[in-house]
Amino acid sequence: MPFTPGGPSLRWGDVAMKAPLPSSGPVKRSIMIAGHATSISLEPVFWEALKAEAEAEGVPVSALVARIDAARVEERDAPNLGSAIRTWLFLRAKSHG
Repeated sequence: MPFTPGGPSLRWGDVAMKAPLPSSGPVKRSIMIAGHATSISLEPVFWEALKAEAEAEGVPVSALVARIDAARVEERDAPNLGSAIRTWLFLRAKSHG
C-alpha cells in the first residue's frame, strides 16, 4: 500500500505486516541540497513516502531531504543519506502508529 497524502493513516503494524514489498529495486534520483546535486538511491516505496511527508509539511522534497541531511551530519557515525532517509521515514511512520 503506497503512502498517499490524504490516504488512510497507517499504523506501524500495517506497514510492517500488510504493505506489499516493492516490486523493483532502488531508483536513483538527483536532489539539489545546498546548491549542489546529490544522487540518492531509494526503493520506490520510500520515494513515495518521502514525497507524501514533504507534501504533508508543505515543503519541496529537496527541502525535507536537506533537513534530514543536516541532522544526519550531526551524528557521530553518520549513515549515508539514503539510510538516513529510510530511518527518518521509519521513525516517522512508527511515531504516527
